[in-house]
Amino acid sequence: MDKIRNFCIIAHIDHGKSTLADRMMELSGTVQKRDMKAQLLDSMELEREKGITIKLAPVRMKWRGYELNLIDTPGHVDFSYEVSRSLAAVEGAILVVDASQGVQAQTLANVYLAMDAGLMIIPVLNKVDLPAADVPRVSREVSNLLGCDESEIIAISAKSGLNVGSVLDAVIEKIPSPLSRIGGDSATPAITSGPAQALIFDSYFDDYRGVVLYVRIFGGEIKTGDEILMMANGKKGLALEVGCLTPKMQKGERLQNGEIGYIVTNLKTTRDAKVGDTVTLAKNPAEQALPGYKNVLPFVYAGFFTSSNEQYKDLKEAIERLALSDSALVWSPENSPVLGQGLRIGFLGLLHLDIIKERLEREFDLDLIITNPSTDYKVTLTSGEQLDIKSASELPEQTKILEIREPFAAGEIIVPKTMTGAVIDLVVKRRGAVKNISYLETGSDAQALLTFEAPIANLLTDFYDRLKSSTSGYGTFNYELADYRAGDLVRVDFYVGGEMVDALSVMAHRSEAVGIAQEITKKLKEVVPRQAFEVALQGAIGAKFIARETIGAYRKDVLTKIHTGDRDRKAKLLSKQKKGKARMKRFGKVDIPSEAFTLLLKR
Repeated sequence: MDKIRNFCIIAHIDHGKSTLADRMMELSGTVQKRDMKAQLLDSMELEREKGITIKLAPVRMKWRGYELNLIDTPGHVDFSYEVSRSLAAVEGAILVVDASQGVQAQTLANVYLAMDAGLMIIPVLNKVDLPAADVPRVSREVSNLLGCDESEIIAISAKSGLNVGSVLDAVIEKIPSPLSRIGGDSATPAITSGPAQALIFDSYFDDYRGVVLYVRIFGGEIKTGDEILMMANGKKGLALEVGCLTPKMQKGERLQNGEIGYIVTNLKTTRDAKVGDTVTLAKNPAEQALPGYKNVLPFVYAGFFTSSNEQYKDLKEAIERLALSDSALVWSPENSPVLGQGLRIGFLGLLHLDIIKERLEREFDLDLIITNPSTDYKVTLTSGEQLDIKSASELPEQTKILEIREPFAAGEIIVPKTMTGAVIDLVVKRRGAVKNISYLETGSDAQALLTFEAPIANLLTDFYDRLKSSTSGYGTFNYELADYRAGDLVRVDFYVGGEMVDALSVMAHRSEAVGIAQEITKKLKEVVPRQAFEVALQGAIGAKFIARETIGAYRKDVLTKIHTGDRDRKAKLLSKQKKGKARMKRFGKVDIPSEAFTLLLKR
């Protein structure tokens, strides 16, 4: 066991985690040069297309007689739950920082996670061969962040392979073996020599093989053919195959204490083997489960509907399939008079929503309509009853409501010192407040760290885009749910041709309601098609209308058949047309195109 090293790579988005993993696999001979391709561990089509890591990926390497188990993690804030799971399965972490960009918001978040897990952190400076690289400045930032000596920071180029061997050597020298966990604290499970205990840190459903578990063994061993038991729900299954990932599945006879590998089971659904559960042997079970993970709670909700109701069953099946390998997906059925049957799905952020939407459209060939993303609200009624509202259409009558509480985020923004004014202005405009400003180092080109609080609803739509544009692309931010606070919140409804469309309703603070209503009615005017009659687009709070746009009617020229200039005949025909239009306006129905719902996503 003292020849095993378990570690993961953590970093901000695009700082070179997956490229460093590529070089490590190449250098250690895990993957032949002819099989090598960029971001080898990013196997999902969407990951390769967007150039980001979405799912964690484990791989085993051999280096100087040691067994190195690496887990490559995502960098985006929406997938930080994947990072926290990886950290529980390892003893150390390589922190990668881009030498041209320096410490960013997600770098901080991941460092805090690694420190909380009690891991050994190896600082690595990547992209030192770029013309824009500023090694002395970034070294000072990393040194201040970790409290380490600048000489301990390894300068590398993951693209060219410069100094990557030193990183592998540092892993062997600095990261403790799994033996160090014997008698460890409660945050990191202790290694035991008794009954088998394995922590599930990821699982997915394979169409041909069933449920495959990625596990870290914390005690005993699991062999092919063993009967296994899930400690959380008492489900039993068979270990049909065990082995390690190199990065392809490599079959083995057993997984031993301290190792990371996979178990192919005969389970039919990953609900039987939840991420964070402990696997043990049915004939000799462990006395208690390993400390798992806290449940991830989504705070962005959107309605997913199909363009035709026949596809609803397919949508439900597709979401069930995706939820098998994504523990953060929460969903419930929803019905809308306009859009028919659909699902209300909870996400960890807008990128998470975007990824799921694309996967549904590509992998399951669904034509989707997505309603305005919103967050959840806690509502207290005058009767004292508490409600959890996930969409504006669920809100009861105003007279029955005592108070509405909305979720607030606690976040960090990192920007160059000269741009702090623009960022403070942006946060204040979102009903937020900057709590503290500190500097990662001294000097005119220093990075400023702003801690702030703001309502999550105001960070959902275009906060990230505005932050990037107001800081010339340099600003990065990271946030998490802080608490729920009472506010003067109202439901803004929208009427198309006099009919309320509940799927367009949004929750807003009273001070922002008029602006939001005007903005949405203007956008609706661009996408709702013109009719043969006039169509009014209105925004309202309760019975009070606060915004209006009008789509003019098509006007057929009824005078073309008159060859004389008789005014009375012209007036008679125009009057007849006017009455006909008034009648159409009473009975005419407006079809709302799906773009009307998607444009709210881009508010």
